[in-house]
Amino acid sequence: MASTEQTLAPAKSAPPPAAAATDEPEKNFRFYDNRQKYLMFVNTCSEKWVVSERVHKEIESLTPRPPSVRFFDAGMGDGTVLARVLRALHRKFERFPFFIAGKEISLEDVRLTLDKMPDRFLEHPEMVFAFTNISYSDAPWLHPANPEAAKNMVWKEVALKGTTTAEFERQILELQPFLAEKWKTKVSEKTGSMIPETPTTVILYREDCKFLLDQVIPKQGQPVANYDLILASQPFRLRAATSFKARRVLAPLAKALGVGGRLLGIHSAGNDPGIEIVQKIWPEEDPFTTSRRELLDATRDAMGADAAKYRFDPLPNREALFRYEMHTLPDEIDSESASIGTSTLLAAWNAATYVAQIDDERLAEAMSNSNYLDATRSVLRKNGELWFNDESYIIERTR
Repeated sequence: MASTEQTLAPAKSAPPPAAAATDEPEKNFRFYDNRQKYLMFVNTCSEKWVVSERVHKEIESLTPRPPSVRFFDAGMGDGTVLARVLRALHRKFERFPFFIAGKEISLEDVRLTLDKMPDRFLEHPEMVFAFTNISYSDAPWLHPANPEAAKNMVWKEVALKGTTTAEFERQILELQPFLAEKWKTKVSEKTGSMIPETPTTVILYREDCKFLLDQVIPKQGQPVANYDLILASQPFRLRAATSFKARRVLAPLAKALGVGGRLLGIHSAGNDPGIEIVQKIWPEEDPFTTSRRELLDATRDAMGADAAKYRFDPLPNREALFRYEMHTLPDEIDSESASIGTSTLLAAWNAATYVAQIDDERLAEAMSNSNYLDATRSVLRKNGELWFNDESYIIERTR
């Protein structure tokens, strides 16, 4: 495996000490950091499949420009959506070079994503894959705007040797010690959110395609965005202020679009059996407070004069709204007399509280008795299944 690693920080400098966690539970709690909840949700619900299908519709509208098709995943997660999107891009643009980039702060999710990459490099050799742990404001450019963070930036370029998935997999696995060292996080004193100890970007491509990809491989210190498509699926906490979502996430992502590029935003919309379960335990709970239209209005305001270069499309409901389900057997929830297994009830409860982003402290209290199982059973029998609603919207940089 040919690789280069660069950092402008002194070799023996110690990482900054981790900040003390804030006493505010709202800031400390990050629902997507709970691996057990996340993995159970991903493996028992069809969200990843359905989101991928929604992205496929946008791929049909793309008109990429040389030297490559450019896609940014604003929160790779476990890489399931990314892998499916790459398959769809290959089908549509089989002979085009790809530049694929993503942001992910979770080391576990980076590992899961990388596990899906060897076959992508086999099917589409003309691909550059870059991933970083820096903020949404900077991630599309793979480089921090803050001078101090930029000084400590680690940039690792890996040229994968060979022509088989087994060879690519072995070399990608060799990155694990590097990732374990560089993908550590700490708590921000200012916001209470998790931030990287070491700003890091990793670039992967096939060595036998390096010449072909010369104009596609990013160069350190020469940030370029100009994406054809950006996916922002659940990139923020539901309860975060609308102005924060617009100013810190959506506006920077929109500015990373190339001319004609499209940002597809997706978030949970509620009004489904999932929130019914939650409200049987917490009647006043309603985390779905910001509509796509409010988000787009706030993003337009956050972008100021630059907003004139963009089209903000909330889409009609028939296009914007879609749903996904929890996987169950055909006869698992079919009548009042049906016995619903405890594993199904736990999976449904987990999915409902995960989507509603209920914090661990309240969950522990609710699960101290059987009321949560009774509530889940009641809603499942009423509806015959469990589903969730998402809504989507488009920000397009006009031609």
